[in-house]
Amino acid sequence: MPDIDRGTIAYTNELLRKSIHLCSLSIPVIYYFISRESALIVLIPLTVISLIIDISRHIFPDFNVFFNRFFGIMMRPHELDPKSKNLSGATYVFISGALTVFLFPKVFAVTAFTVLIISDIAAALIGRKFGKHRFLAKSLEGTMAFFISGCIVVLLTPKVGYLPGEFIIGFLAIAAGAIAENISYGWADDNLAIPLTIGFVMWGLYLIFFPGLPLVLSGVPV
Repeated sequence: MPDIDRGTIAYTNELLRKSIHLCSLSIPVIYYFISRESALIVLIPLTVISLIIDISRHIFPDFNVFFNRFFGIMMRPHELDPKSKNLSGATYVFISGALTVFLFPKVFAVTAFTVLIISDIAAALIGRKFGKHRFLAKSLEGTMAFFISGCIVVLLTPKVGYLPGEFIIGFLAIAAGAIAENISYGWADDNLAIPLTIGFVMWGLYLIFFPGLPLVLSGVPV
C-alpha cells in the first residue's frame, strides 16, 4: 500500500514539493550563525506574509485561482479544499520555524528543524514508494526512514559538550518525532508536530540527565 499520509498527490508532484521543502534547510543553517533576535526579525515577517497569502486565497476567489494556477500542483488536496480553509505547508513551515527558534535553545532548535526538513522528506518519499506495512497511521517503511535519517542528523548537528549521552538523548527525541510525524496526519500538521516534539523531548531529557550543563554552543551567537 502507498503511505497513506500523502493523500492523492502524485509521486512526481511530491518530489517537486519536497525539493522545494528542502530549501527550508536554510533556516537552521543560517540560524546557527546568527542570533535568535536576528533570526526572528526575518522569520516573523515571512510568517505574517505567508499567513496573509493563505488567508487571501480563501477569501478572494480570483486570487485563489491565480494562486492555484502557479502553486496548486505542489499542494495536497486538504490544502486546496475551499471548505476546510487549511493553511499551506509552507505557512506551517514558517510558523514552525519561528516557534522553534523562539521556544528552544539553539542546540535543540537547529537539530529539531533540520530533522523536520530531512526526515520528513525521507518519510514522504520512502513511504510513498515502498510503504507496504501499516504502522499506526502511516507506513512502517516511512516511519523507519524518518528515524534512520533523523539519527544521522543527530550525529552531524552540534552538541553542547559532545557527550555520549547527548547523542542518546538525540536518538530518543528522534524516535518521539517519528511517532509524532506518523500520528499527526488528520488532526495536526507535521511541520509543527515534529520540531516541537523533538525540541521538548530533548529539553526535558537534558534537564533530567544533564541538569547543570549550560545549553549554549561555544563560539556561536545566542
